[in-house]
Amino acid sequence: MVGAGGVGSSIVSIAARRDVFEQIVVADVDAGRANRAAARTGSPRVIGTRVDASDRIDLVELARTSQADVFVNACDPRFNPPIFDAAFEAGCHYLDMAAHMSSPHPTHPYEKCGVMLADAQFAVADKWEDRGQLAIVGMGVEPGFSDVVARYAADHLFSRIDEIGVRDGSDLVIDGFAFAPTFSIWTTIEECLNPPVIYERERGWFTTEPFSEMETFVFPEDIGALGCVNVEHEEVILMPRWIDVGRVTFKYGLGDEFIDVLKTLRKLGLDSTRPVSVRGVEVAPRDLVAAVLPNPAELGDHMRGRTCAGSLVTGLGIDGQPRSTYLYQIVDNEWTMREYGHQAVVWQTAVHPVVALEMVATGEWTGAGVKGPEAFSADPFLALLAEHGATWAMEDRTR
Repeated sequence: MVGAGGVGSSIVSIAARRDVFEQIVVADVDAGRANRAAARTGSPRVIGTRVDASDRIDLVELARTSQADVFVNACDPRFNPPIFDAAFEAGCHYLDMAAHMSSPHPTHPYEKCGVMLADAQFAVADKWEDRGQLAIVGMGVEPGFSDVVARYAADHLFSRIDEIGVRDGSDLVIDGFAFAPTFSIWTTIEECLNPPVIYERERGWFTTEPFSEMETFVFPEDIGALGCVNVEHEEVILMPRWIDVGRVTFKYGLGDEFIDVLKTLRKLGLDSTRPVSVRGVEVAPRDLVAAVLPNPAELGDHMRGRTCAGSLVTGLGIDGQPRSTYLYQIVDNEWTMREYGHQAVVWQTAVHPVVALEMVATGEWTGAGVKGPEAFSADPFLALLAEHGATWAMEDRTR
């Protein structure tokens, strides 16, 4: 486990309860943070240590000395390349929750794709396949769970899929803070301010402007109606590779205030990752923003409410009749804090990679190369979710 932040430490807490994992080594550039993540599990099978996620050689040495079977990347995506490459060099399988980063088209950023998410990973898929190593890309909640239920819908509910619309929202409230994101602001800035990608069968992948195509989506179980906008996300890249679908979008219920803050950060240049000199110190503006905001992993005691993730699938049902079904998962912050001591957003992101790792360990998911979650059968995955208390549901809607 590379990264002992909110998601990484939550993954470790969940995995430590599963006997299928013989040993878990959680590593972070801050050894103290890694050791605390290990200690809070209370399991002798969990070990904390230090590693520099930007140093491929350091990562390879860690994998070899610990005799690791799999690298789990719980760092923000700027560290993906060295971790991904180290896993390959060390002969390990690999899993991440966010793919290699994209780069906008140099002249038409809001029309054409430049370098897309995961392009660099898929470019070497043949090498991974030749070596018999498996890299699962985008295996969190979104992407991750949303891809799994899309595959379930394709296998069991639909004879034709016209569109898959991933929709994410919540009724979470954070007391005591004027502005406090529930997930890494570094990653949030990246995905929200990059040109969103849309897929259409006849057109392929193309881009639009950030926060475009506002729609009101009614989330189930009284979370209610939220304004959702286009955001760059891996599902749009992954789903068409394994599911026959006419259109794929990802929309996030950010809320007007959150969108205004992100737009202001862009206007001021505070979204930039390029270091600037401040009184002789080189600092990236985005890192400064992340440093002054509260740590999302430490907000659980201040949070109230639920988070919802899912895929709205529309097309023809197996009976040939029009069908629209939202397959979703709701997680309550009170429950995750009580049961695991982790806030709902990071716990919901963390539980799905643990299930995927167990699928690989038990042979339910097999293969080699670079794969998205929808490349595998959804049935055993969804069955195992229930053992973690991460139930899911589906709701038919009028088209």
